[in-house]
Order: sequence, then C-alpha cells, then structure tokens
Amino acid sequence: MIARRLLTLAVFVGVVGLSACTSESTPPRPSPTDPSTTVARPTGDSKVIASGLEAPWSILRLGDGDSTLISERDSGVIEELTASNELRKAGTVGGVAHDGEGGLLGLEALRDGDNRWIYAYLTTASDNRIVRMPLLGKAGDYSLGPAQKILTGLAKAANHDGGRIKFGPDGMLYATVGDAGQADHAQDPESLNGKILRMTPRGGVPDDNPTAGSLVYSLGHRNPQGLAWDASGQLWAAEFGQNTWDELNRIEPGGDYGWPIVEGKGGNADFIDPVYQWSTAEASPSGLAFVDGTFFLAALRGERLWAIYPGTTTNAVAYLAGTLGRIRDVVAGPDGTLWLLTNNTDGRGTVHEGDDKLVQVGLDIAGEG
Repeated sequence: MIARRLLTLAVFVGVVGLSACTSESTPPRPSPTDPSTTVARPTGDSKVIASGLEAPWSILRLGDGDSTLISERDSGVIEELTASNELRKAGTVGGVAHDGEGGLLGLEALRDGDNRWIYAYLTTASDNRIVRMPLLGKAGDYSLGPAQKILTGLAKAANHDGGRIKFGPDGMLYATVGDAGQADHAQDPESLNGKILRMTPRGGVPDDNPTAGSLVYSLGHRNPQGLAWDASGQLWAAEFGQNTWDELNRIEPGGDYGWPIVEGKGGNADFIDPVYQWSTAEASPSGLAFVDGTFFLAALRGERLWAIYPGTTTNAVAYLAGTLGRIRDVVAGPDGTLWLLTNNTDGRGTVHEGDDKLVQVGLDIAGEG
C-alpha cells in the first residue's frame, strides 16, 4: 500500500485571484525525490487565453507558434485558436450525436510525411468511435477533410464513454474507453469497453500488444479519461471511481485494474492497485499531463488542479480550488506554462461570465540538477 501523504509546497496567489491550496492547508515548496529531476508547481500567475467556448473537452496544441484545436462536445465543432489568440471554426466532425457525457471528446494529431491528420474520439447514434481527418490549409485558416474510420463499434452510453486519445512515445495510438455503464464489460477480454486500447495509426493491432490479435492494452477500468507518459516513457492513466475512490494508475501491459470487483486500493493480488487515490468529491479526474517531473490532473467535481509528484511515496497537492470551476483538460502551454480548459457549460457546472475558458497558468520549476 502506498502512503497517502501530502507533499508540502509553497503557493502564491495569481494575478487574477486564482489561489492555490490543498484540501487542508497551504503547503511549502516541493523538493524532487531525485536531485537529478525537476518538479513544477503552479505559481498562480494566470490569464484567460480564450473565452466563450461551449462544453469544450480537449485541447490539442499543434506546436509552438502554431494554432491550437479545441473540441466542443455537444456541437461536434473543432475550434481553431490562432497564434494571435483568436477563435475561429475549423470544422464540424460529422456524425456526432451528443447524449449525456457523449459527443466530440478527445483530439490528437499525427504528422505523416507531408500530411497532417487530426484524430477524434466521438459518440455517434450507434457507437463510440475514432476517426481521422486530414488537416487542410494553413495556420489561422485550417479546415478538415473527409473523415476516415479508425475504430468503430465501441459501446456508448449517456455516461462512462472514456474518450481520451494520445499517441505514445512508441508511435502507437492509445485510447481510454469507459464501460458504457455496463460494469461487466471491464473484465470481459472480448469487449473493448472498460479498457485502455493500443493500436497502430490506422487502427490495426500492434504485434507486441499483450494479447495477440487484441487491441486491449489494460483492463478493469470504469471510466478512464486521462493519459500521460512520464520521462521514462511509462504510461499513467486517471480514472473516475463510482462512489468512493478516483484513481491514478501506473499502466502495465496486460494489467487488470480491478473494476468492478475493486474500486481504489483493494489489496487484492489479482489486481493492480492505484498509485494514488482521491475521494470522488475531491477529484472526478479528466485530463492528465506530465510536465517537468510533475503530473497535473484536471478535476471536474473537485474543481481544482492536482499536482502529483511520483516517487518512492507519491504525493499530491491541490491548486486553484474553487477558482475556475470544473476543469476538463490540462496540457503543457508555451514558455513553461500550463493551459487549462474549464467545463462549466456542460450541464453540471455553475456558469460564470465568459465560460467556458482556456486559461494559462505560470509554473515554477524546482530542483534542476
């Protein structure tokens, strides 16, 4: 069992009133567990990059100096945020059928020679699926070409749709797929629901997947929505619990994470326990990013940003609690910053003026060695 102990950190108040806090007290500055590594903490220095978004779900930065794409869940629209921070509609993903938590969810990009592809995880009238579309035009005037199917037939529901897609360091596409409200899917090796999947850029099964002929990379998941790799190339995932524990998991190929038999740390040798767990009121985790030795986790119901410091003992500290509302996604921003996506217009949050927003938060880096 991994001890749950808050790493102590110092926190500053942001220039627009975005204060950082833990669930109990203001912590001191972090120290890296290894002096050759770095750790990062939000300084609170922040600014709104874009506002007026409608139920946004995923941030896709195309590169420094290039545009950023943002998915809007309910409408199926992909917004382009230009380098000058202007919003324009790049296109609408065809076939999106919003229902509850379903709609246009995760985005990812791939450069293949002279071609650039935008991948999207979406809910249709019949399934959840992954498609890709050519990115046409140039920065500031991007559009989307016709969609190609990558993976279809994933069970959908009004909740537990998963939806995060990311290319790993190995060049394979990983996808988080929820159990679609049918918990037994998660332990069924023949079902692709309740799983993390690994596939080639065209949707094929990699030869080195844990089970020959299967896209399943890990199983026993309820509703995972966060994916990130640490500096060593190790995959981690964040997952919604049911009533008790949300999870941060270190993902092993072929690993079974216990749902629905176990929620949180069960101490059952048949399953892999989470590295860290939160009450569902503190987290309800969605996006996950790894920046400068630190995992940053976007919390919806918890309405805060968690900074997680992995080591012999994994520690987590909360920032921005109650200042932005629901936070859906987090990615590394330009010039040593974080970009956060609020999610207050999705029907569950309290809408504030300008919602929803893309917010930039400064980072302080400690322990370079």
